[in-house]
Amino acid sequence: MLIKRNLYDEISKYLYDDEIIVIHGSRQVGKTSLMKYIQAEINDEDICLYIDLEDSQMLDLCNKGTENVIKYLKAKNYISKKKLFLFIDEIQYIDNPASFLKLFFDKYKTQIKLVVSGSSSFAIKSKFKDSLVGRILDFELFPLSFSEFLKFKEKKINTNIELPDVVHDELTELYKEFCIYGGYPAIVLENAVEKKEKKIKQIINTYIKADIRDLGGIRDINKFNNFLRILSSQCCGVLNNSEVAGNSGIAGKTAEDYIFILENTYIVKRIFPFFSRLNTELTKMPKLFFEDCGIQNILENNFFYEKVTGNTFENSVYTELRKFSKIETINFWRTKDHHELDFILKIKNKIIPVEVKLNSIKSFTSLNYFSEKYNNNNICIITLNKGKSLKNSKNIKCYAPWEIEKLIKDI
Repeated sequence: MLIKRNLYDEISKYLYDDEIIVIHGSRQVGKTSLMKYIQAEINDEDICLYIDLEDSQMLDLCNKGTENVIKYLKAKNYISKKKLFLFIDEIQYIDNPASFLKLFFDKYKTQIKLVVSGSSSFAIKSKFKDSLVGRILDFELFPLSFSEFLKFKEKKINTNIELPDVVHDELTELYKEFCIYGGYPAIVLENAVEKKEKKIKQIINTYIKADIRDLGGIRDINKFNNFLRILSSQCCGVLNNSEVAGNSGIAGKTAEDYIFILENTYIVKRIFPFFSRLNTELTKMPKLFFEDCGIQNILENNFFYEKVTGNTFENSVYTELRKFSKIETINFWRTKDHHELDFILKIKNKIIPVEVKLNSIKSFTSLNYFSEKYNNNNICIITLNKGKSLKNSKNIKCYAPWEIEKLIKDI
């Protein structure tokens, strides 16, 4: 059964426009299922064809050029007066995808609508040229959001209303599961922890340690694997590139190259400091997050550590923010006199300071300091203990992690 992903609603707005739809995302994140869901939603009067470029025959056909594909489509009676929706999975495998897509768009855009996917923005961007400007629309598919996680778990809970304690407690346990195992669909759908672990290690070994290694031309496999483990232990912390490089036994430039590759293949992401005064606020080093909590958990521990820590919770909040707001709108804040906030959101010309607390809320010093410094009353706390009263707070809004989408929409 195909389950609707949140990204579908955004993509569906452009299905009957001319531009080529390009879906980026890591392996096993659900791109193929999303394309098949889109295919199932296409009007009955239109024609659909799905091509998987991991099929060597289809890859060879596409590598021979656009006109050879058109001949194939005509021979198979896919070309008619009706609109053809052509879905191509793993577009980066084509030798020259930019030229292929440009020719398709320029010659056949009114007759054939292309929807294509690729397993990494790094692979695609390295092959796409400026010739595709104005011809493509990019969409990013991430591991499941928590609302999608609930759908995949068949949990029908209305999180948009005031919840009774018993429902809040149920959601808390489900969110802890989401923090520990992450949001890759195959992992969420698997019930046995042993099988979850085996499947996510398979994703790591085939995608991160093989595909990405080959893609980046990484020669020293042992040092790359060690770098991944050390990087996973730095999750949610300020990233000192030189320190991580030294601990991994590699040069600083090599570490920077590795991080670039991992960022562009949807494994990690750096967010950068928010500042107004260079002399009092730290501005150089970014914070590092993983795009999926389950991947981070396994890379750091080599097994699923089944306790939600403060860092695990903060990383999960990052993954939720990432799905509902653009990466350039997410920062953090830290000063030289040790005031710090986990996230600063810059959305709709507003600045929203966000503090993430797993359980106890002990101090509001940094929140209040930021509020006074920037004359800002849009302060938020994200916590699993939303039901507890917030004493000694001023103008602080409290959200449970499953309300992050609401937080963004309320801005």
